[in-house]
Amino acid sequence: MPLVKKEDFAGGNKDSGFCLYCVGEDGNVKSCEEIFEGGVQYFMSQIGNNRQLAEKITRKNMIQQPYWRGKNCEILKGDAATDAEFAEVMKKMS
Repeated sequence: MPLVKKEDFAGGNKDSGFCLYCVGEDGNVKSCEEIFEGGVQYFMSQIGNNRQLAEKITRKNMIQQPYWRGKNCEILKGDAATDAEFAEVMKKMS
């Protein structure tokens, strides 16, 4: 999800580094799997019901985030979108 407005960030805090959907009610970051599935659903709502592409875009998006670098999350080890695929989807969403 693009983080544009203050309300898009977890807790309404632009310094949080997470969107409001990646953090639970307790303020803790959700599991990798929960965030991944939420990302897939979000991208499918934006690009259509192409789950394979949505997974690749979500994976690319997550592995670019500092929080997920170096984390041993199996779901992030699959195929990721190319830079061109990612850029094309981001362009369609803007």
